[in-house]
Amino acid sequence: MSCAKKVDKLSPDESFNFKIEFEKVAKSSVFSEEGKSVWGGTLVKGDDGLYHMYYSRWPKNIGWEWVNYSEIAHATATSPFGPFTFSDVALGDRGSQFWDGATTHNPTILKIKGKYYLYYMGNTGNKDIVSVPGKAKINWEHRNNQRIGVAVADHPNGPWTRLDTPVLDVTHGDDEAYDALMTSNPSVCEMPDGKILMVYKAVGKQFKLPAGGPVVHMVAISDSPTGPFKKYPEPIFVFEGERFPAEDPYIWYQDGKYRAIVKRIKFEGEKRLFSLVQYESIDGIKWDKAKNFEVSDKTVIWEDGSTTKFDHLERPQVFIENGKPIALLCAADTIDVNNVRHSFNIQIPLKITKEN
Repeated sequence: MSCAKKVDKLSPDESFNFKIEFEKVAKSSVFSEEGKSVWGGTLVKGDDGLYHMYYSRWPKNIGWEWVNYSEIAHATATSPFGPFTFSDVALGDRGSQFWDGATTHNPTILKIKGKYYLYYMGNTGNKDIVSVPGKAKINWEHRNNQRIGVAVADHPNGPWTRLDTPVLDVTHGDDEAYDALMTSNPSVCEMPDGKILMVYKAVGKQFKLPAGGPVVHMVAISDSPTGPFKKYPEPIFVFEGERFPAEDPYIWYQDGKYRAIVKRIKFEGEKRLFSLVQYESIDGIKWDKAKNFEVSDKTVIWEDGSTTKFDHLERPQVFIENGKPIALLCAADTIDVNNVRHSFNIQIPLKITKEN
């Protein structure tokens, strides 16, 4: 949805600090599909009064092969907290001859002037599954072919018009560019002046291929939802000495500031620790840690009072209704006794306290 329909009357010095907390979650606010790995929902309310969620999914029986088998599906509900019911595939496989023909993943939906813009990561490649039992491997051809796309529709049910080229490609001809290898995971926001702000994941070629790196986030701005986007040169959400400090930002504009909820990644040896944190910005280009930086350690409290601390609570997406952030959509998972990963989307009610 649109981040800002008008310029906020508050000056930057008067804008609020947000303290973001989770409310209790209903069991019906978990969305999963039989036989599918489900990941990263994004939500918009249609003119039909329904809530439309777009999410990534792929066959569970092939393993964690999102990078070469994901598609973006569509589900609906009468409440932003669900329960949601699968409707259709919004962006599926359309052939390896297209830049996004093999995989579509990590959607973010934006509604502007009655049109719906579905931003996503797309890639193409040989589709080979390279997983080894008990070990995580990745198809590097697909991973390094990741680019950012946008599809457009007049109705949240589609049909969706996909572009022949990425809306944000890699930087060509400069191997020192932060996004020389791949662009992915777009988060978008309508700015008060009507321009489109994008924060995206970028991977460069400064480190050994095929993995490359570092993995950072960059800013781009366009006059139109379909581009072209002007890239800004400095990475954001960075920590000195860290090659992969953050992932999965969601950005929006409210009360005189741009806001972001981001997955923070810390390394302790080979172990990765995740949490959700908050950043803010006056202009959308330079981002700083918010006063209330920590948002969640991935713990969810259910309506019956029980708690779950997830290993992964990722892809945060804020849903705003009537100008108020009311829900945080996240991807989560559990691991069973057979080491099978069961992933799903969860819609978490938000409590936001404004502080001067």
